[in-house]
Amino acid sequence: MRLTRRGFLKVAGVTAGTGLVTAATARAAASAPVDPGQPGVLVDTTRCAGCRACEGACAEANMNPAPDAAADLSVQRDTSQHVFTVINQAEGPSGEPRFAKKQCMHCLAPACASACPVRAMDKLPSGPVVYDASRCMGCRYCMVACAFDIPKYEYERAAPRVRKCGFCAERQAAGLEPACTSVCPTGALTFGRRTALLEEAKRRIYAEGSTYLRRVYGEHEAGGTSWLYISDVPFEKLALATGMPERPYSELVAGALGAPPFIMTLWPPLLMGLYAFSKRRDQIEEQEDHHG
Repeated sequence: MRLTRRGFLKVAGVTAGTGLVTAATARAAASAPVDPGQPGVLVDTTRCAGCRACEGACAEANMNPAPDAAADLSVQRDTSQHVFTVINQAEGPSGEPRFAKKQCMHCLAPACASACPVRAMDKLPSGPVVYDASRCMGCRYCMVACAFDIPKYEYERAAPRVRKCGFCAERQAAGLEPACTSVCPTGALTFGRRTALLEEAKRRIYAEGSTYLRRVYGEHEAGGTSWLYISDVPFEKLALATGMPERPYSELVAGALGAPPFIMTLWPPLLMGLYAFSKRRDQIEEQEDHHG
């Protein structure tokens, strides 16, 4: 391969431009306008019976293994690459059990999508945060960026994917509600428009005689989420992340968006170009020495 100085500078310029375009694309994806009437789910933990029907429906809809029937709900569980939602148990105000569902929160301004340099993780204008394995390059920046520690990686596969709840985006596009909410027998999960769900949550919280905490979890956390929770016990007892800022995490990672594209798309071609350029120069010097 013959690479002149001009050719090398051209390669460097093109790859640098590619890195900048990729970073700009990721920033645009993170700041894209979202439908203000986007879908959401209100989780009323006082109504959840811990039946785990939502776990089974989620597993079936996503072709994951059936839930472990012997799982101990009192031990705080997390999602995995094969389990997109789990029910955790805590103790209520009078010692009675309380249950809460855990899954991807589908943030209004998702840090995972903001950190992805190739838009494999992306927020649809309709609301769900979805993943496209055909675009993924396996950098796992989405996992590092997520405030709720939700995306999981298939380390055991030869061609691993990042896995998480997709909010049943295909079902929603077909006019159906998510699989989990469609099977809840107690009304603990209410699917609807986020704005209307917030109003309903506050109506319940501030109703006369209410014992709910005066807070809607997900209204402001990490800039706001599509999943909203109300409870009469502290949210941290229900295995929900607390103590995070109200500022969207996508803004916090925006300054670093240039790093992944630079490292992943600019450095390899530059290093290859330097190697080829140096090798070609050595060959020319050897030829000159031979003929000299």
